[in-house]
Amino acid sequence: MTSGVYKLLLVFIALVLIATFFLAHLQTYLTLESLQSNRELLLGLYEQNKAAFAIVFCLAYTAVAAFSFPGATVFSLAAGAVFGIGLGLVLVSLASGLGATLAFLSARYLFRDWVQQRFGEKLKTATQGFSREGGFYLFSLRVFPLFPFFLVNLLMGLTSMPVRTFIGSSLLGMLPGTLVYLFAGRQLVELKSARDVMSPGLWIAFGLMALLPVVSKKLIQLRKSRSGKLI
Repeated sequence: MTSGVYKLLLVFIALVLIATFFLAHLQTYLTLESLQSNRELLLGLYEQNKAAFAIVFCLAYTAVAAFSFPGATVFSLAAGAVFGIGLGLVLVSLASGLGATLAFLSARYLFRDWVQQRFGEKLKTATQGFSREGGFYLFSLRVFPLFPFFLVNLLMGLTSMPVRTFIGSSLLGMLPGTLVYLFAGRQLVELKSARDVMSPGLWIAFGLMALLPVVSKKLIQLRKSRSGKLI
């Protein structure tokens, strides 16, 4: 089989999975209300076979992240409710990181033309940001999401960013938000809406955190330039 045939096959599989998700109305199960009502059931299934449940959870979360299906927030809350903070952090980071990387690679090798046509103007912004700041730019977007999660994956796939830089910056940048949702999942029964998780104070903290690597880089560059002038 040629590379072109492989590409068409992968695109076909992706379209089938997307169609199946929406035709089967699976998104109706990925809501806060559904999670709250099924919390005990999930805990019971986890206790019956912890390894199998964790694997299925990771695969499902990876698919949600890779195909930009609605429900990533609910998965993160579920991880906190079922697995706890420690194991939940490992599983969510693994699944969300893998899903984001699959979307990144899909944009780079499978859907490049479509992404360029659909998000051309935003692509210019992403490319310029990466050219100036490198991995710091992606880290900032992960901590304080100016663009939706799926859009960042697609746009970065069309830049020259190395895969390892994408993975590393993404995992570090998503870490604060992941911890917030995991802790919220531990108090699942008290949540009335997914919006209750993020307070204005948290958004401000995330904004400052997002600026930290960029400001640090600028200060380092300024210090180097001044040192050079003294020499």
